[in-house]
Amino acid sequence: MKKRIVYSLFFFLLSYSSFSQQIPAVEENIPYLVTFGKSADKSWGDDDFSQTFFFVIPKFQVKPFYIRIYDPETSGTNDEKKSDYNTKTKFTVYGGKSCFTAKDVRNNNPIGNYKSGNLIYTKSFGGEDIYDEEWYTFGPFNPTEGEWVPQQNGYIFKIICEGISGDDGNLYRYFLSASPIENKPIEGGNAFTFEYTFRLSDNQSNIAHIYPFIEENVVSISVSNFDFDSDGNVNIISMVKKGELSTSSGDNVWATSQHKVVEKEKKTTLDVQFIKNKKMLIKNNNVSLYVLNQYGNALPIFTVPIGGTPGNNYKIQFDQKKKTTTY
Repeated sequence: MKKRIVYSLFFFLLSYSSFSQQIPAVEENIPYLVTFGKSADKSWGDDDFSQTFFFVIPKFQVKPFYIRIYDPETSGTNDEKKSDYNTKTKFTVYGGKSCFTAKDVRNNNPIGNYKSGNLIYTKSFGGEDIYDEEWYTFGPFNPTEGEWVPQQNGYIFKIICEGISGDDGNLYRYFLSASPIENKPIEGGNAFTFEYTFRLSDNQSNIAHIYPFIEENVVSISVSNFDFDSDGNVNIISMVKKGELSTSSGDNVWATSQHKVVEKEKKTTLDVQFIKNKKMLIKNNNVSLYVLNQYGNALPIFTVPIGGTPGNNYKIQFDQKKKTTTY
C-alpha cells in the first residue's frame, strides 16, 4: 500500500494551548530523556544514539524564546556510566524551510535528510562537571527563524541530540522557555517527537505515560518498544477503551503489536503506559518507543496530551501471574 503523509489535522490540533513545556512533562511521569554515545551497546536501551524533538511556537509569540537543557553533560549524578566517562553529546537546533516538512523528518529512524533546515545553534558537551545537574540555555531565538507552517499558524523548530562519541548514557531534560535564566512556559507552545527514548523510574509503583496522537486518517496502528527488559506490561488506554495490552519487549530486542483504531479514537490521544513488575526490581531501565499508522508513517508523540489524558479516572492493576487486567 502506498504511504501517505497527512499534516492538516495534526497541525490544527497542535494549536490547542499547552502550558507545560518541560520535556519530559510532569504528566508523563518520566524522569529523563536518554541518548547514548555512538559506541554504546544497544542493550542499554538506545537503539540509534540520536533523538529528535520538535517545538511549536505560536504566531502570537513575538518575543525571543529559549531552549534550556538540564544536565547536558555526560558525567556526575544522573548519567549512566559504562566504565570511565568518555562520551560527547551534541545538541543542534534547526529552523527555516524544510525543518519539519522535509520527507525524511517524519520518521522513527535518523536516516536520510532528517537534519533538514537551517542550522541555527549547536554545542557539544563532554564530561564537564560544571553542567552536572545545572541548566544550559540555547538562544535567544527569534520565532520567525523557525519553519512557518500555515496550518499551524505558528513556527516549528527542531532539536537533535546525538551521541557523537563514547559509550555512556546522557540523561537530560528540555524546557521551552520565555526566559534565559528560569523555566517560564510559553503560552500555546508544545513539543513532540516521532521516536521516544527515555528512562523509566526506579519506583515500581510509578507508571510512565506516552501520548501518541491518532490522526483522522488512521485505521490501525503498530506500537513498537525496545529493550523493556520484560520489566512489566505495556497497556494502551484510549477515550473508548479501558485497556488493551501491547507486546512488551525483552532485553535488546524490539516488540511490536498491531491495534485497530475505532472511529471515536480518531483525533484523540492514546495513553501508552509502561507498568513495571512489582516483584522484580530492574533499575536504570531505558526504553525506546514509536507508533506507526497503517501506511508505515510515524505518529507524533506529545509531551502533553492533546485534548487531555484518556481514561485518567481508571485505576489499573495487573495480575502478573494470570496476565489479566482489572479496573
